Amino acid sequence: MDVPGSSKKMIATQEEMVEAKVPLGYRDQCAHLLIPLNKCRRAEFFLPWKCEDERHVYEKCEYELVMERMLQMQKIREAQAQQKQGATQPIPLIPKTANA
Repeated sequence: MDVPGSSKKMIATQEEMVEAKVPLGYRDQCAHLLIPLNKCRRAEFFLPWKCEDERHVYEKCEYELVMERMLQMQKIREAQAQQKQGATQPIPLIPKTANA
């Protein structure tokens, strides 16, 4: 399943996320990493020093998604600035001739 505007694919299906009770706000391209992380957390009674590897992999995936969205937004802003700059170019009072 492809997500428009993202280079990462959805790996976890909706059924898997519903079964694992993943909250709606966390159902993104990294949900397939959150499911085993939450299973580990429940098994280890949410001890902070447990499941560090799973947490690191999940947080890295989320970081990459945020950075990708920031780059996309920067490109959109640059395109808008170019459009705005092109639209506000003043009309020259003295036209240029072909020989000038």
